[in-house]
Amino acid sequence: MLETSARLLRLLSLLQTRRDWAGGELAERLEVNVRTVRRDIDRLRELGYPVLAVAGVAGYRLGAGAALPPLLLDDEEAVAVTVGLRGAASGHVTGIEESSMRALAKLEQVLPSRLRHRVSALQSVTVPMRAGGPAVHPDVLTAIAAAARDNHRLRFDYRSHDGDVSVRDVEPHHLVHTGRRWYLVAYETGRQDWRTYRADRIDPRTPTGPRFTPRPPPEDLLGYTSRAITTGAYRYRARITMHASADRIAEHIPPTVGALEAVDEHRCTLVVGSNSLDELTLYVGLCGVDFDVHEPAELRERVRSLGVRFTRAGNSEHYPEDDQAGK
Repeated sequence: MLETSARLLRLLSLLQTRRDWAGGELAERLEVNVRTVRRDIDRLRELGYPVLAVAGVAGYRLGAGAALPPLLLDDEEAVAVTVGLRGAASGHVTGIEESSMRALAKLEQVLPSRLRHRVSALQSVTVPMRAGGPAVHPDVLTAIAAAARDNHRLRFDYRSHDGDVSVRDVEPHHLVHTGRRWYLVAYETGRQDWRTYRADRIDPRTPTGPRFTPRPPPEDLLGYTSRAITTGAYRYRARITMHASADRIAEHIPPTVGALEAVDEHRCTLVVGSNSLDELTLYVGLCGVDFDVHEPAELRERVRSLGVRFTRAGNSEHYPEDDQAGK
């Protein structure tokens, strides 16, 4: 009986790890025959777990039931969930701080001592720093995620940087979290092109639109998102060759600020945006390496102008204090 109960828990755990399982795969994992798997599935159903038959793969799927089944986590999964809940409780997504704390309290109550010590050790030396980015309501994120998962077109009101509101109709592809903000990467049907939208400016409309066949995403999803959010919303878009490796420059310029592409071991290309030429000049100049500005022309002129000013200031031997002292 103990062996059967342990096997049932193992079977339930496997069913929770992915959407569909073939009967033969379950039998192999549990080291039993397919007939035993069928009997164990029947026992889970008798206990109230909605295990559905999947004809296409001759297997099974754990469906949604009236009650949440117990989650069976291994050690690493339990630590990961606990750390994730602590992060959610710190307010990355508005409105879920309290529910995250409740879930965290329940999980920590049943953690084995060895895992509780690991989590506590991590927590004791970690000081959370709020990123300061705009918060997103979880209902917005779940609506976007559900539409992307089910390949449903999504219509939403989108608020621009200036506060203007427009209606967008998109094929949602992915959510990207930069640590400060959430972004939706989607194909906009009206403009017939890929676009990136800040999730905190999205107000989804219901119901969702018709199903769509997913298109191939941009060649490099993370690179595309980085370029979109670092240059798309700014007045100036700069392309600069930095005379240092991409790894070294990445220590100064994160992907949420500028997009880097290696040229060779000693140079890389930086694409970055800003509304201020002075801000661009100082930000790049403070990286501590030589650089060449390719575009825009206004930035090249601004670098030359500031270079002359700084050179003059560095060579100056005349100080106002000297005049005051001579009076």
